Amino acid sequence: MHAPETSPGAAVAEPAVPDALRAALARLLDGLPPRQAAQAVERLIANYRGSTPTDAPVLRDRSDVAAYAAYRMPATFEAVRAALAAFRDRLPEWSPAGHTDVGGGTGAATWAVAEAWPEGVRSTVLDWAGPALALGRELAEDSGVAELRGAEWRKQSIGHELSLPASDLITISYVLKELAEDARRAVVEEAARAGEAVVVVEPGTPDGYQRIIQARERLVAAGLRVVAPCPHSAACPIEPGADWCHFAARVARSSLHRQVKGGSLPYEDEKFSYVAAVRGPLPPEPPAARIVRRPQLRKGQVLLNLCTPEGTLTRTTVTKRNREDYRDARDATWGDKWPPAGLEPRRG
Repeated sequence: MHAPETSPGAAVAEPAVPDALRAALARLLDGLPPRQAAQAVERLIANYRGSTPTDAPVLRDRSDVAAYAAYRMPATFEAVRAALAAFRDRLPEWSPAGHTDVGGGTGAATWAVAEAWPEGVRSTVLDWAGPALALGRELAEDSGVAELRGAEWRKQSIGHELSLPASDLITISYVLKELAEDARRAVVEEAARAGEAVVVVEPGTPDGYQRIIQARERLVAAGLRVVAPCPHSAACPIEPGADWCHFAARVARSSLHRQVKGGSLPYEDEKFSYVAAVRGPLPPEPPAARIVRRPQLRKGQVLLNLCTPEGTLTRTTVTKRNREDYRDARDATWGDKWPPAGLEPRRG
């Protein structure tokens, strides 16, 4: 990382990754008629929401890619950023030297990795859509962030024939829905073979969660251990079809977002499901649960829905009678560990 300097002739500090992304996307939309961009986004959203997987890229030309990148990259970035934050919270000493972004398109996950580990991760983005890779490279070179400008962008079919070199970290974000079930299995199994750590992110919908559960099962079967969000590597305790595990990341709305979706709020919440797993044993820490629903604040109490280290779901009520726990519960958010310091007795 580069520290800011104030002396004459000093190097200029790199911009923060989220600021660099917003600026690069704003420049991308310069000169593109807003209605044309909105129409492209509406068409592509309809395509993505369809139930039929494809064996061809959805983003086919620069206008498709530019509009959809401006619309979706911030949300994908924030979802992957949140998943990586949970990963780092559990393994703060772990740091990748190499990263492979499978089906990375314009590279939103690679931007999130560059923020999570600013020490200089070497990223390679693989995707089958040449226009997406070209635009992703352009945005990265425009970022002012050294790690992004040094990324490699490689055209690669994503499916049965995927062969990955060994990598410290492999990300697969918002990709599995585009693949038929047997291709999904092949991609996840190849990532589990090649990666020391694997992070998979999908939309926070019931079907997105099912794809995450299937990926989780394959990662665990390959010998990886779940780092987040689950506080265990046992079977998911959620009854199939009854509910789904997902989280939310706050995303600032651009003018394009407001034009396509309407509404007056300057933000929206991106719902996502994810699993992060790593090879080998996890370092010991005080056991903690995960808050799997938005905390409910009541007068003098907070209700928390938890997934426990024992592999069960439970609800706990934290009251003012325990002032320290109550303060922590009021500050807790959806997706946090509970309690923050682990399940050890409070002192004092």
